[in-house]
Amino acid sequence: MNNKVVMITGASKGLGRALTLAFGKEGAKLAICSRTPEKLLKVKEEVKKLGAEVLAVTADISKSRDVERFIAMTEEAFGHIDVLINNASILGPSPMPLLLDYPEEDFAEVLRVNAVSPFLVTRRVIPGMLERNEGSIINVTSEAGHTGYAGWGAYGISKFAVEGLTQTWADELKETNIRVNMVDPGEMDTDMHQLAVPNCNYPLAKPEDVIEIFLYLASDKSAAINGQRFEAQAEEEL
Repeated sequence: MNNKVVMITGASKGLGRALTLAFGKEGAKLAICSRTPEKLLKVKEEVKKLGAEVLAVTADISKSRDVERFIAMTEEAFGHIDVLINNASILGPSPMPLLLDYPEEDFAEVLRVNAVSPFLVTRRVIPGMLERNEGSIINVTSEAGHTGYAGWGAYGISKFAVEGLTQTWADELKETNIRVNMVDPGEMDTDMHQLAVPNCNYPLAKPEDVIEIFLYLASDKSAAINGQRFEAQAEEEL
């Protein structure tokens, strides 16, 4: 990862924070964003202590204007983007209502943040990658985006969209050196999981435990891998 420019959305907590610290330890230059400035600043200070260069921008990437600002600032700071990790997402109402009872505004917001955002960011990043003829895009999906589960509502449906988005981008870019893959990190000990499963009584992985597959997909070792789905907690050591 030495000197690779890695962009991570939703980096203020949970998996996003763990990814930021892991890539920082590996020598990457980091561009991170979140809608919560206080937590984002804390992560920025953590990764700076590791000696990594980091640009932290408060942004709502479901809005085109914020996407443009975030990516323009990254290109100004680092010149280009080597790796994009579309991690930002929201759960929606907790406890999650059945679809029959799902509030329309909440349903639209979950899809806007979880599905429209990675489309907007990826669309803005890809031209620079095409110009350099290299790049890796990693989308964060979920088991709930691979199999429909009652009660997972808009969140699960939004992740189905992410999986379709990944496959479509991958096919459209298959004749280039840009690869688009997705990772299901599995159930983790995060604030989101606590909201989704408030009475969880089984052990959960830590976000730090599922990082290896992301490092692999961001590295040159995975240059030939495109359009694939990985389960982080099922992958053997790479």
